[in-house]
Amino acid sequence: MASQIFILSPSSSSPFSSPLPQLHNRFSSSFHSSLRIQASSSSSGKAKVVVTRERGKNGKLIKALAKYDINCLELPLIHHTQGPDLDRLPTVLSDTTFDWIVITSPEAGSVFLDAWRAAGTPKVRIGVVGAGTATIFKDVTQSSNKSLSISFSPSKATGRVLATELPKFGNSRCTVLYPASLKAGNEIEEGLTDRGFEVTRLNTYSTEPVHDVDHMVLAEALSVPVVAVASPSAVKAWVSLLPQSEGWDHPIACIGETSASAAKRIGLKNVYYPTNPGLEGWVDSIREALRVHGELGKVFLVLQETF
Repeated sequence: MASQIFILSPSSSSPFSSPLPQLHNRFSSSFHSSLRIQASSSSSGKAKVVVTRERGKNGKLIKALAKYDINCLELPLIHHTQGPDLDRLPTVLSDTTFDWIVITSPEAGSVFLDAWRAAGTPKVRIGVVGAGTATIFKDVTQSSNKSLSISFSPSKATGRVLATELPKFGNSRCTVLYPASLKAGNEIEEGLTDRGFEVTRLNTYSTEPVHDVDHMVLAEALSVPVVAVASPSAVKAWVSLLPQSEGWDHPIACIGETSASAAKRIGLKNVYYPTNPGLEGWVDSIREALRVHGELGKVFLVLQETF
């Protein structure tokens, strides 16, 4: 059976006194809380969507879906771990001035902010991939500390478009610091390098699957109509849990194109995602997936094979 991709267009402080332990603690606490997956439901009603982000980070999606009386089963499938370059980040920020700091996910933004404060809050110019990532910096940009500015967001919230559109100053070399996930692809640094930027990539965190899943919880999740994922790692983690003897073919609703591409490569059939990544478009994709669930013979969206 051919794969189907459904695309929705968008709707009309002071530094730490001991910096490195602070940076390490954010990952150790996340890891220990994720050693064993236990599900939680957003209400007493029957769940219609499985939400799979790291524990503690599904709240915004659950709340947004609740406005449409859509109940969720929370099943965290991933946790974030320390990357090999985490310890270097505060020193690099202290010792080197970059024209741009490129941030492409909320987690990358959170890790960066910890290191930036540990480095003494140096003046930095930030380019973010989209509105969801920008919200991580909201408190800082609204504070009296003006040393951090959000100065760029691409016309479409993808790494490829960011690499194409990031402004370059003058004819001299333009330097970029790219704190990234260890598992992120190379399209950003390659795209920027091809345009003449000098890119320093630091792998400050990684995303790992949570392995210890309660079988009763998984059985419940397998019966829920739609699974919502926000990263290729979550897609892979979900597929790794599927019983090989069962032909699971429920819709999977992705936050954006990158996750949708991963889902298609793995072989999932009914993939939904918004044109522009973000919470609003993700909610629209989930709602559309729910409408189509059980009525896959009807086409509610223009079918586009883009990968």
